[in-house]
Amino acid sequence: MKNIEMSNSMEKINSVKTRKACDITAQIVENANKNENAQTRVTWTRKIEFTLAGIGYSVGLGNVWRFPFLCYRSGGGAFLIPFFIMFALLGIPLLYLEISIGQYLRTGPVESLAKICPLLKGVGLATVAISFVMSTYYNLIICWAMYYLIHSFQNPLPWHSCNNTWNIQETCTDSITTNNITVSASQQFFDYNVLQKTNGLDDLGNMRWELFGLLILAWVIVYFCIFKGVTWTGKVWVYAAVQVFNSIGIGFGSLISMSSYNKPDNNILRDTLAISLTNAATSIFSGFVIFSAFGYMSHMINIPIDDIAVDGPGLVFVVYPEAFVTMPVSPLWAVLFFIMLLFLGLDSEFAMVEVMVTSLLDANQGWLLKYLKRKEFVVLGVCVVAFMLGIPNVTQGGIYVFQLLDHYTAQVSIVFLAFFEIVAVCCIYGLPRLSQNIEEMLGKKPNIYLRVCWLLSPVLILIIMVFVIIDFEPVRYGTYQYPEWGQGLGWVIAFASLIWIPVGVIHTLLTLKGSFHERFIKSTTPFGLDYDSKQTGVARTEASQVIPMAGGSPSQQNEILKNTSI
Repeated sequence: MKNIEMSNSMEKINSVKTRKACDITAQIVENANKNENAQTRVTWTRKIEFTLAGIGYSVGLGNVWRFPFLCYRSGGGAFLIPFFIMFALLGIPLLYLEISIGQYLRTGPVESLAKICPLLKGVGLATVAISFVMSTYYNLIICWAMYYLIHSFQNPLPWHSCNNTWNIQETCTDSITTNNITVSASQQFFDYNVLQKTNGLDDLGNMRWELFGLLILAWVIVYFCIFKGVTWTGKVWVYAAVQVFNSIGIGFGSLISMSSYNKPDNNILRDTLAISLTNAATSIFSGFVIFSAFGYMSHMINIPIDDIAVDGPGLVFVVYPEAFVTMPVSPLWAVLFFIMLLFLGLDSEFAMVEVMVTSLLDANQGWLLKYLKRKEFVVLGVCVVAFMLGIPNVTQGGIYVFQLLDHYTAQVSIVFLAFFEIVAVCCIYGLPRLSQNIEEMLGKKPNIYLRVCWLLSPVLILIIMVFVIIDFEPVRYGTYQYPEWGQGLGWVIAFASLIWIPVGVIHTLLTLKGSFHERFIKSTTPFGLDYDSKQTGVARTEASQVIPMAGGSPSQQNEILKNTSI
């Protein structure tokens, strides 16, 4: 019995030593990597550039269409209560957290999550995957904005009346003509002129060549704006939380990517408040505008408000245009609106493409530049692939593809990604370590409000995730119900990003060396993968060794690593 007890005691001692040794050497590797990144990573030329880029990314088309619709569908003003609570408890704290991670580690989301928690490195890959999927269909909205912009330079506007070749006279309603079975003139312009839509997902029809050309133009604009890099550019509660994630952009990896180009002493709190408050103000303002338009349109064309409030692009490309035709000098307002829409979409698209480019270069810069020679060709490759994947969206049935992608990407996957990201940072990496990192950059720890919210966030997001599953509603477009195989395709799209999380867990545990217990310790130790790539076996460094302070020379740290016995 004594031998067994002694053996168990020795195992516990060795386990503690292993953990402490991993922590010590992980800190050494962290300091070495951070110094190396600081020497080679480009930065924003001025501090205000990141703030403006962050605002441009977070204030997007979702503020104009998704927020007003969710507010309407969830009880109007009552929706604002859970929205602002979620905004305060999750939105602002998690935005601060993502900016801190990128600014401290100075890498994109893939490398950052791999360093913070090797076991959940797949979360970083998942954020890149979801951003890339979104970039393939998000540019379609920019195409529609350009299409409307081109057609706005005429008086009267083409959706002003029902006297057009694409109108179905029997069901068309404008400010002059009223039918018992009503579809607004702007709705018919969108359905039968812009989309020329088919009856469902199983009939994609022909290519819409005008939209195809505009899709090429949109990607050309995106490429030339980012190719030089950053130096150039209950159910209601669930809806509220999902809107906060979507609106600010939490969980998509773009904020980590952009903040990785910040200087270490950049004021994180200032940027967080500027981005989040501007985003919220834009959403509220858009809500006032759209509800005013709802009431005015309902009175003018004698249609109940319930029939006007539509989800997705219909809100932007049906309700707003319909409101313009009742205004004086309507083409002027239409042109200004669609120019605004174009810039809102482009800012967000830039960030989604940039996160893929940054992650590719962080992981494979040597290999990519060996064959492609220049970063500009890497950006070109990403844009070309995303363009090709987006081609189904510009067919006559493309609206059904668009709605399917948006539902399962922006509304289903994002909550799961946010949960695992918070688990990796707040639970495994740890709030004390994160606070110490922030203090190292800014000279002081984050305030008590942020620390308490970070402590609560895993539980809050877990509750939201459970309700997302319980209250899940299959995708639909208007009155069209997607077939079962379409729903199945949607889940494939959702798992295209989520699958990287379990893949990352399995790959990490198979890659590390030692017993399962030792591998698990390393996989939950920050910089565990970097540590393991430099060493073999199990660490036996004594706990009495001193952890070097950040800022020590790489040569000193490498010497310590070399002399650490395993």
